[in-house]
Amino acid sequence: MRQGNVPVLAILCLALPSANAQSWLPPAEEDRCPSRWGEGDERGSANHMGPATVLRAARLINSGEVVELGHELHESIPLGNRHFDLYLKPTGMNPQANRRGSNEEIVVTELGQVGTQFDGFSHQTIGDTLYNCFRVSESLTRSGFSNLGIENVGMLMTRGVLLDIARLKDVDILPEDYEITTEDLQQALADAELALEPGDAVIIHTGWGQLWETDVPRFLGRAPGIGIAAAEWLVTQDPMLVGADNQPVEIQPNPDSGISLPVHQIMLVVNGIHLLERMKLDELAARQVYEFAFVMQPLKIRGATGSTVVPAAVY
Repeated sequence: MRQGNVPVLAILCLALPSANAQSWLPPAEEDRCPSRWGEGDERGSANHMGPATVLRAARLINSGEVVELGHELHESIPLGNRHFDLYLKPTGMNPQANRRGSNEEIVVTELGQVGTQFDGFSHQTIGDTLYNCFRVSESLTRSGFSNLGIENVGMLMTRGVLLDIARLKDVDILPEDYEITTEDLQQALADAELALEPGDAVIIHTGWGQLWETDVPRFLGRAPGIGIAAAEWLVTQDPMLVGADNQPVEIQPNPDSGISLPVHQIMLVVNGIHLLERMKLDELAARQVYEFAFVMQPLKIRGATGSTVVPAAVY
């Protein structure tokens, strides 16, 4: 629904009192479905994508500089219980006089969930339900999800905004137990003299990306990130996606040990907002580029839960 030209988004969550942290439980289905984009919608926040979004982003390009925001893929990156294996496949020498040889490779990996990675809506559930109350039991097939596959997203180009929380706190890397607050996000915006707009790609720099290859076990362990309150505030800003340089975008584990990665449910399942994880943000942060054209396209893997991606900032 809208008031004038400003979208009004329901947070759709239930906050519970806790001695140490703000807790959270998912809203009932009738309180979150259908989504604001309508019954049967499979694109969620990607619905922001359109000519006006592209033109708005293009107006931010002045120097033509490009900063890639994705990590290289190889067998030593932080994988946890996931896999990435590349096997070379030389196809031989052709018999013609020019002696043309060729090489290929076989990649064995969970392509939707490794490296710099974009979460689709079939990736996370509340019980048996996905975004817009599609059901896992009705959508999961041997060859992928029949609804909410990553192929529904398509090309995304929008205004990108970098919120450098590490710089805000005057550190290279945030402590592993630091929960990024709403006030942190607002102060980073104020310092950059920016305000969020509907359809933005909101990118959060924690400094955690420095550990990507230098300390893989630490990167995969406890990590700073946004908490429940910050996520709820971001929902009201109506972004196209929220990304960060840590493992799950949100603080890991949640300060309330009784819940598991609630921001994933708040964003993906309840509000249909994509998450972009494990970004490479060191160069962008070092250049202090806080507003830019954000460009990214997931692989069109039919029925997949996400996609390895290489986003870029152009300014």
